[in-house]
Amino acid sequence: MNAIRLIPITLLGSLLVACSSTDTRTASLAGEVFYLQRSALPSAATLSVSLQDVSRADASALSLAQQNTPINGQVPLPFRLEYDPRQVLPGHSYAVSARIEANGQLLFISTERHTVKLDGSDPQPLRIRVKPAQP
Repeated sequence: MNAIRLIPITLLGSLLVACSSTDTRTASLAGEVFYLQRSALPSAATLSVSLQDVSRADASALSLAQQNTPINGQVPLPFRLEYDPRQVLPGHSYAVSARIEANGQLLFISTERHTVKLDGSDPQPLRIRVKPAQP
C-alpha cells in the first residue's frame, strides 16, 4: 500500500525536475540597435536583427537566428536572438546585422561588421549602430 502512494509522488517529483531544467539547446545574444540622427521613427517601422554564419565567401550567409519586430518607441531598440549552440562550428565566423524598415522602405542599416564569438565572451548588451540608407 505504501509503494502505491509513492508512485504519484515520484511521478510528480520527476515532472517538477523536468520543468525546472534549463534547455541546453538554446543560447541567446541580447543587445540594442541605435542611430545618431535626431529623427523619430514612423509608427509603421520594424526592426530586423539577424545572427549569421559569414564564413563562406562564395555563398550567402547562413542565418542562425533572426528577430523581426514592430518598433514600439525610439532608439535604443532592444533585441534578443535565440539560437542553437549546436549550429556554432569551430573555425567559423559569426556576425550580427540590423536594419530598420517602414512600409517596405529601408530606413537604416548596419554598415559595419559586428563579429561575435558565441563562446560566452561576447559583451552583452551588444550595441549595433545603424546608419541611414542611401536614397
